[in-house]
Amino acid sequence: MKRYCFALDLVDDKKLIKAYKKYHEKIWPEITASIKNAGIENLEIYLVENRLFMIMEVNDDFSFDKKAKMDKENPKVQEWETLMWNYQQKLPFAKEGEKWVLMEKIFELEKS
Repeated sequence: MKRYCFALDLVDDKKLIKAYKKYHEKIWPEITASIKNAGIENLEIYLVENRLFMIMEVNDDFSFDKKAKMDKENPKVQEWETLMWNYQQKLPFAKEGEKWVLMEKIFELEKS
């Protein structure tokens, strides 16, 4: 199983952050299905202040291109992503159209 980590910021507004957290207490079932159907075995999101950190564990069938294509063709995923952009803001160094930014792993205890 492979693990990817991502970062993204929320709009720095306590009410918006609270609403964003509320949505994630029970995400739409279509979004859960979309995540699992893409080969994502586990996905966790952590929050500090307005910075989000996402850990995604995927199986051997997962590919970023396949996931992007599936998401683009899924109206419910598009609706969810549009809704979430009301709360999210791209990182200052993110590329055009990039939302969650893939992080570089720089340390692993087991390899020390």
